[in-house]
Amino acid sequence: MRKEIEQFLSFLTHEKNASKHTIASYRRDLYQLAEYLGKRKITLKDVDNVVLRGFLATLYEKLNKKSTVARKLAAIRSFFQFCLRKKILDDNPAKVVSTPKQEKHMPSFMSEDEMSMFLDLPQSKKPLDLRDKAILELLYATGIRVSELVGIDLEDINFQEKLIRVKGKGKKERLVPFGKKAEESMRIYLQSRYIIHDGEINQEALFLNYKGQRITSRSIERIVDKYIQHSALHRKISPHSLRHSFASHLLSRGADLRVIQELLGHESLATTQKYTHLDLKRLLEVYKKSHPRS
Repeated sequence: MRKEIEQFLSFLTHEKNASKHTIASYRRDLYQLAEYLGKRKITLKDVDNVVLRGFLATLYEKLNKKSTVARKLAAIRSFFQFCLRKKILDDNPAKVVSTPKQEKHMPSFMSEDEMSMFLDLPQSKKPLDLRDKAILELLYATGIRVSELVGIDLEDINFQEKLIRVKGKGKKERLVPFGKKAEESMRIYLQSRYIIHDGEINQEALFLNYKGQRITSRSIERIVDKYIQHSALHRKISPHSLRHSFASHLLSRGADLRVIQELLGHESLATTQKYTHLDLKRLLEVYKKSHPRS
């Protein structure tokens, strides 16, 4: 099965242009299934829906979340569909295995006042603190993913048009606008960017770590955690919360859902529609003002 898995991953890489993160995730999931089958001496051609349900049952026994199980099943389903197209198999046994029903989680986000206070926390004029300020401002100004932010190069920024070229999921590029606050914080940071590290620095990346290299997603998480600790917020806030806040605040101020979809880089409008649940208060206000019988 390992040979077929590698063929599938090669297909995703070269023909589907899948990201490194997706490839790594699919590799882990499929090799986990291969290990399960190997221990039971089940060949690839002997796999049916009963075998796959048995595999999913072991995942639940290990207390995997429903979202994790669903992701693994999606990888398995895609793999077997590939095997079917390549005539390695005569059927896709995963197509009749139901995806676990997902629990609905409301995205965590901050109010406009909370966000304003949070973004004002980096006060120091040290180069790394100026960088932190620019990172937080840009995440909120654009709603981009952390993985997209760490991939931004200096050449991707157009200060004149106030646009940033972002490389999203599936290596798809889009242009995202940013405002005056983000522009100001980035310009200030860029003046001290070259002194972040005494030695050689990465000449391409916008945001650098203390070693002068491109910053990582994990470092962004630590930066957000650091300022959350200094804030008055007593709930779980992640870097992704800035993205949720961006979408919620645009929606509450009347932005069209399809515009928000484009800015966030969502493939489906259904993914963006979860933000409509965040603005129930405004929805009720509009209803009371607008409905003749309210």
